[in-house]
Amino acid sequence: MFSSEFHAEILRRCQKIQAGLQAVGADAALIHTNANLYYTSGRVFNGYTYIPAKGEPHYFVRRPVGLKGDSVHYIHKPEQIPALLTELGMPQPRRIALEWDGSHGDYVRLAAVFPEAEVANASAVMRGARAVKTEYELARLRESAVKHAEVYHRIESIYRDGMTDIELQIEIERLLRLHGNLGLFRINGQSMEIFMGNVLCGDNADTPTPYDFAMGGAGMSCSIPVGANGTLMRPGMAVMVDMCGNFTGYMTDMTRVYSIGELPQKALDAHCCSIEIHRQMSQMGKPGVAASDLYHKAVEIAHEAGLDDYFMGHTQKAGFIGHGVGIEVNEAPVLAPRSKEVLAENQVIAIEPKFVIPHVGAVGIEDTYVVTPDGLQAITQAPVDIFPLF
Repeated sequence: MFSSEFHAEILRRCQKIQAGLQAVGADAALIHTNANLYYTSGRVFNGYTYIPAKGEPHYFVRRPVGLKGDSVHYIHKPEQIPALLTELGMPQPRRIALEWDGSHGDYVRLAAVFPEAEVANASAVMRGARAVKTEYELARLRESAVKHAEVYHRIESIYRDGMTDIELQIEIERLLRLHGNLGLFRINGQSMEIFMGNVLCGDNADTPTPYDFAMGGAGMSCSIPVGANGTLMRPGMAVMVDMCGNFTGYMTDMTRVYSIGELPQKALDAHCCSIEIHRQMSQMGKPGVAASDLYHKAVEIAHEAGLDDYFMGHTQKAGFIGHGVGIEVNEAPVLAPRSKEVLAENQVIAIEPKFVIPHVGAVGIEDTYVVTPDGLQAITQAPVDIFPLF
């Protein structure tokens, strides 16, 4: 199913999963959601990854046809898996870890496949395993970061006077795709949807959204109520660009701000405050530091600058200032006030201290960082100043 080199990478990932399974007393995990299938196999397929607490993973595949390997077994339905485990000389699990983050229907059906087994939470195990990246994953993230920045460097060249926010976003989407972006903004959670990212300007940045994103926007339809809404970009507006960095199956997250003409001093001050928050958090963010401490430091800096009313939203505020990224854009850890998570080396996190200034728009930057013993190392490299579009 994969090369010997990538097989070793998959085994490294499975060893992390197996440590999590042993911690919750599970004999095996049965994985079926796309992001976790990709993590455990290196590709998305219709089927299941079966990971015993000890030993190598097995893949029970429905589609596509043609996948080969000693660990690949074709099935028509998951109810065939127990008999195949017996044929392979593997014991039936007494405690099986299933994904709680998938659909309830899938959970009920898969639990019934092993009627004698207790059920553990595979979603929590997978979240923990995926939070700390392997060297292979870090290389994919750095590759995405380079291409992400290349596109942002060209945004000024595609702006035309009289554009709306959605027209600018469409041109950015085109640039991203031409540079190899996969176009998928993969998010954990069925209640959050967005298409390739967010471009916000003017008062639309202050429009609340039902989704747990840092910024809002009305969107173009009540069916996807977030992001650009067709606002004509006029002098005095800030234009915040927060577009998808998925070039390798691993996503970087980066936000930069542009302006139409000159912005008021309050917006400039808030943008400088965001940069200062990044500076201090990048020094502070080392292995062993509580994620909540980073959140509180950001809040403290915004308060000292007198910008509390605008920090992480104005009409509606976000309850976090950063999050893990990887296969999905909202992985562990979450930098939030009640987070119990602690930073670990080789976690990858996006930090996004943003401000919404009424009638102007959103300002502040977002960058993606690797947690190192010396602090946070930024992998998204683009100038942080506000760039005038004309």
